[in-house]
Amino acid sequence: MEAKPMRDLNPSDIDKMVCVRGMVTRCTTIIPDLKLAYFKCLMCGFAPEHIQVDRGRVNEPPLKCTECGKPGTMTLIHNLCKFTNKQTVKMQETPDAIPEGETPHTVSMCVFDDLVDQAKPGDRVEVTGVYRAVPIRLSSTKRTLKSVYKTYLDVFHIRKDVGARMRNTAGPEDEEAARNSAASTKSSGPAKNQGPGQQMEFTPERMAEIEELGRSPDIYDRLVASLAPSIWELEDVKKGLLCQLFGATNKSFSDKAANKVRGDINILLVGDPGVAKSQLLTYVHRIAPRGMYTSGRGSSAVGLTAYVTRDPESKDMVLESGALVLSDRGICCIDEFDKMSDSARSMLHEVMEQQTVSIAKAGIIAVLNARTSVLASANPVGSRYNPNMSMVENIQLPPTLLSRFDLLYLLLDRPNPETDRRLARHLVSLHYKNPPQKKRGVISADLLTEYVSYARANVQPVLSDEASEELVEGYVETRRMGGSRKVITATPRQLESLIRLSESLARMRLSAVVDRDDAKEALRLMRVAMQQSAVDPRTGTIDMDKILTGRSASDRQHRRTVAEAIRACLNTSGSGRLRLGELAKALAERDNTMALSIQEVRDAAMLLIEEEKCTIRGDLVTLIA
Repeated sequence: MEAKPMRDLNPSDIDKMVCVRGMVTRCTTIIPDLKLAYFKCLMCGFAPEHIQVDRGRVNEPPLKCTECGKPGTMTLIHNLCKFTNKQTVKMQETPDAIPEGETPHTVSMCVFDDLVDQAKPGDRVEVTGVYRAVPIRLSSTKRTLKSVYKTYLDVFHIRKDVGARMRNTAGPEDEEAARNSAASTKSSGPAKNQGPGQQMEFTPERMAEIEELGRSPDIYDRLVASLAPSIWELEDVKKGLLCQLFGATNKSFSDKAANKVRGDINILLVGDPGVAKSQLLTYVHRIAPRGMYTSGRGSSAVGLTAYVTRDPESKDMVLESGALVLSDRGICCIDEFDKMSDSARSMLHEVMEQQTVSIAKAGIIAVLNARTSVLASANPVGSRYNPNMSMVENIQLPPTLLSRFDLLYLLLDRPNPETDRRLARHLVSLHYKNPPQKKRGVISADLLTEYVSYARANVQPVLSDEASEELVEGYVETRRMGGSRKVITATPRQLESLIRLSESLARMRLSAVVDRDDAKEALRLMRVAMQQSAVDPRTGTIDMDKILTGRSASDRQHRRTVAEAIRACLNTSGSGRLRLGELAKALAERDNTMALSIQEVRDAAMLLIEEEKCTIRGDLVTLIA
């Protein structure tokens, strides 16, 4: 049978078996569905056999009791009826199947018995069932029916639709839940199919091919060449994206879930227009598990996390999952990250570190899982990166959000005749009538997808003693780069990022042990990302405070120097009060290097106000005696 597009279902398909594909967006709780009705006579207690219920319609017993002959005494005894599990699932068209300019179509589905809880919100599924139509009453108290019938799918088979995407892999907590459910169902009968944590099925030939590929010595370079081969160079960026696709192992240091450590890697791409940021995001979204692609301008806070709506059937308030919750165990790609509203960005703080979404709306209080990697791209202010300003000043994102990204890449468009010529030749070659052949050693997209899925499902790397020592020495060396200036060049967050990167690098080789080379490569990737993003333009050195707090150590020292100079100018003024413009002129006469704007003078004077050494009203600064 062919899978039919959801928007092509029409009245001619009613009461026929159809197969449709889509993405699950909402599942209701388990509803008891009447299967066998039990009637009893209230006068003599006579009870006939259970009466079959056909599609919600009960064939009522005779009006008179066949034993005592009394009319109207047969009544339904609810606690003796037979019920089955029922669940209503809402399915939406996948984003890649929606025609351009159209809104996504949705279809309601009813699942019964073993199919209950087989599909979770965010799963891409292929369902087979009978397309049915049922009449709708104008009101629950009236028998009058509407002329338009309501349609739904009566499902009897659900298959996880993998296509060209990776299958989700279970974390330690999922495996424990699966073991518990298997133990509980062992006595009652055959267990259900695994949920979204199930592993992709590989043929023995495919497994042998994948394992042989993992043993090749140049597998790292081949994977980099196979990721987005149409995009020219950007080798280090592709290596970081590969680490994000393979991911690290999710660990828990104790039995409590509060001590779990995330294994997902977050990456931010910042750069000038036309450097293929969106192309990289699109490619990663195409092969990522349960990936969702959103744009910053068109995303709101509730659209990213979860929102409360009223169910049209039950009239109850229900929770609808947003993009981050639907991307659980996948990668959420956010384009135009700098154009998001502040309220939408503030929701990402909890998602990127705790990997949960806390909701308290309309009487619904819940904590939803959002174990997702975030891949974001942003443009600088004014669409062109200014090397004389720091990264925080260029993109104007909160430092608390920037510090949660493991890797921050700067993609700058620098004019260079030699590189420009090579890039132009590469772009023109893509438009040939007969495009150039692929490089030798490049892995096909299908094999790359299966290789990543196999590695995530079967390889859980553990740090070796040599790798641990290398990471500790590299972290200490990075901290030592601050020297005697007491500048913070790395934080424990960077050390955790290094561990995640080294584990993902070991996964690329299908190795169960992280060796010293993996740790060295992780340190190199971290330094490449830090060299541009955390460099203080005033001193030219790496200063993580620029990302963590928005101010570098040299900025704080310069602000302190200007504040002391302001205090000295106020002392020598006689009256102890000066306007901001007069202060700026006095500072420039005092020292040629202090040619400051009025805003910078006000910013330095605020330091004296915090220490209660002066006051400011309007633009008049007064020294406190």
